Amino acid sequence: MTVDVAKTRHPYLDGKPKRLLIDGKWLEAASGKTFETINPATGELLAQVAEGGAEDIDLAVAAARRAFEGAWGRTKPYERQKILLRLADLLEKNFEEFAALDTIDMGAPITRTRGNQQRAVGMLRYYAGQAVSIHGETVDNSLPGEFVSYTLKEPVGVIGAIIPWNAPLSSSIWKIGPALATGCTVVLKPAEEAPLTPLRLGELCLEAGVPPGVVNVVPGFGETAGAALAAHHGVDKVAFTGSHFTGQKIVQASSGNLKRVSLELGGKSPDIVFADADLEAAVPGAAMAVFANSGQICSAGTRLFVERKVYEEFTARVAAYGKSLRVGDGRDDMTQVGPLVSSEQLERVTGYLAIGRQEGAKPLAGGERLTEGALSKGFFVPPTVFANVNDEMRIAQEEIFGPVISAIPFDDIEEVARRANATSFGLGSGVWTRDVTKAHKLARAIRAGSVWINCYQAMDPAMPFGGYKLSGYGREGGKDHVNEYLNVKAVWIKTG
Repeated sequence: MTVDVAKTRHPYLDGKPKRLLIDGKWLEAASGKTFETINPATGELLAQVAEGGAEDIDLAVAAARRAFEGAWGRTKPYERQKILLRLADLLEKNFEEFAALDTIDMGAPITRTRGNQQRAVGMLRYYAGQAVSIHGETVDNSLPGEFVSYTLKEPVGVIGAIIPWNAPLSSSIWKIGPALATGCTVVLKPAEEAPLTPLRLGELCLEAGVPPGVVNVVPGFGETAGAALAAHHGVDKVAFTGSHFTGQKIVQASSGNLKRVSLELGGKSPDIVFADADLEAAVPGAAMAVFANSGQICSAGTRLFVERKVYEEFTARVAAYGKSLRVGDGRDDMTQVGPLVSSEQLERVTGYLAIGRQEGAKPLAGGERLTEGALSKGFFVPPTVFANVNDEMRIAQEEIFGPVISAIPFDDIEEVARRANATSFGLGSGVWTRDVTKAHKLARAIRAGSVWINCYQAMDPAMPFGGYKLSGYGREGGKDHVNEYLNVKAVWIKTG
């Protein structure tokens, strides 16, 4: 379906309240409560959404448990693969609608959300391939006598999935895909700031033939629905993406039944530019490592380390690049930087802009909220580059989650490796150099889950993604991701 997001009302926004998906049915919240979701570029109301709470989580978990212990738990890998491939085909057919919905609900430019098609559809097809590739192994043990020993890979069970607002479609697939591939069931709690795409994906799951109870979608607030899901004794694993503060609470909540937990959390990623780099490629690369999605990416390269001999030239060029980007409503095909997702996020980011100036950092670009004309109705912050930053400043240590670069000079590789690691986070990192020795040395030295060399934010379904330290544990993507949803059972048979 083609959707002209600039001129027509989105077909999913039909004026009706959006309900919870539980056990294959669309239900109002048990409390009867709803909440509003708005377009962050304009402030306009998009829809009223049922506000799930603890009682709704109970219903959804019970439905997921029945499905897991019922027919779904007996499905063959080929059947699960067929469902995932049907879901991928349906998403591909309707992708324009999904791209537009992401743009309207959380603000990302339509060019960005459209550009996500290969990744989103590709993830589902990757998990479809993994569905028929799950296997244990025979083990040649060393016990005296005659024994056969082997392992089985079995689904963990009911998954509680809690996702953020910065990439609703991809985040939903990253949780639903491996659950379907492995034979698990899932209760998905979308972020209250952007619940529409996950709900629409729930419709597509039913259309693809996902049985009732296998995929449940319960929007609501973190302190109610999210907390209830994290602590629920009927949940076997929580898969969470979000802030490290919430991640720590989820770990604490998981102790009740010692459920499995995987966490993809925040970051303050270093992006390191050497004087020998291809600066023509490094300027846009370093800029969009932060300015893409208005900086609302957990692995954004917000600490820009630049070798001192090119520091002034390079930071000036990155600032000029940032100034050249068009900021506006994501529905406009010309927009390159959209709004922040909410008034709360706007307050957070502008607060850090003030902190940066107070700490002595110098804004070479941006630094203030945009309020001219139509932008006054939305939550817009321009691409911002701070120079004169040192490692101790809050803007260099704390995750801002906005389009804000802290540019820091360095002198040699040993120094920058040490300073790159001088953070509580370890999610992403970048290195720009023509020197293969430097590239390999830093790839090993940097304590982060991803190291991008002469590129940034490259992603593929077959590659794992995740963090060190406060950036979490567990991986999403690749075979490691599928294994997060499986238990390993040892089987011993004495044959003589």
